[in-house]
Amino acid sequence: MERAAPSLPAILREWGRIGCIGFGGPPTHIALLRRLCVDRRHWLDAAEFEDALAACNLLPGPASTQLSIYCAWRLRGPVGGLVGGLAFIVPGLVLILALAAVFLASAPPLWIRGAAAGAGAGVAAVAVQAGLSLVPASRARARSRLRWAAYGLAGGAAAATVGPWLVVVLLGCGAAEIVVRGRTPVLGVPLFAASTGGLGALAWVAFKVGALSYGGGFVIVPLMQADAVHRYHWLTDGQFLNAVALGQVTPGPVVHTVAVVGYAAAGLGGGLLAAAVAFSPSFAFVLGGGRWFGALRVNPSARAFLDGAGPAAIGAILGSAIPLASALGTWWQFVLLGVAAVALLVLRRGVVATLVALGAVGALLAATHAVSVS
Repeated sequence: MERAAPSLPAILREWGRIGCIGFGGPPTHIALLRRLCVDRRHWLDAAEFEDALAACNLLPGPASTQLSIYCAWRLRGPVGGLVGGLAFIVPGLVLILALAAVFLASAPPLWIRGAAAGAGAGVAAVAVQAGLSLVPASRARARSRLRWAAYGLAGGAAAATVGPWLVVVLLGCGAAEIVVRGRTPVLGVPLFAASTGGLGALAWVAFKVGALSYGGGFVIVPLMQADAVHRYHWLTDGQFLNAVALGQVTPGPVVHTVAVVGYAAAGLGGGLLAAAVAFSPSFAFVLGGGRWFGALRVNPSARAFLDGAGPAAIGAILGSAIPLASALGTWWQFVLLGVAAVALLVLRRGVVATLVALGAVGALLAATHAVSVS
């Protein structure tokens, strides 16, 4: 039985606590929200929580962020959704911007550069682990293993070769599955981008991350890498690896990585702008459409779209490992990449612990001048 809705200060406190301790990505966030809202406080029943989670997985962008907004919206309306969503997002955002200021300083200490290079070395292995973890459920849901494989290969190839256009491939795979099932796709996709850099370009990159990234989580990496590194030159290859690593080791959603890109592009204001743009679609989807989540979950076209875009997103996550590994600059980083692959894929160690350990090794090697750090 559901209990009386919590007060706004209670939502601020409880959702803020999850934002502070939510290390480990979406699985951790979802478990914490379920424990709070369903198991401990009985604010929501289990069926509604699972339906909301399923609906959030049908939407583009970070599903666990959308779920946190939905749960708070369900309890206290739009104001509750806004308070809960911000309480979930802000702690990790503050921390990652503080770390960005340290790691992207003009002349950081040698051990800081070593820690960044060490943690960044393992990012490609994290991408592989993240992609593989999504394969079983996606494959089990597929109506056609052949189409599932084709969508995955398309996403992987796009992530490895044409990162900025990955959105088109994801949407195309979703539309293809709708057509195969005899329905008519309706896709209004903005295919423009600011070509001269500046805040317009930063806002566009952040918008793609928040509004057009089906699969959430790590699929944002190939969406950002080509733009942030090669198109606009906001970050070097090594700095981009550092940004992804920071997004993994800080609490809250992985989408916080975009704040590091924004910081590199335009300082603190750029970081805040990128975060605001990237998270705004999640608030709009939930606060504007939360009442229709039940219908969305059972909508045949929505399910078909996800069955096409979902495998493509998984392929994109796996394919992103290629440019991420190619960004490594020194031999010892490749050694650490091998160590990370064993730790994550064979020994099943946690992502946060693995990257922190690699960062510590990199800091020690750099501080003792055992290796060179660019």
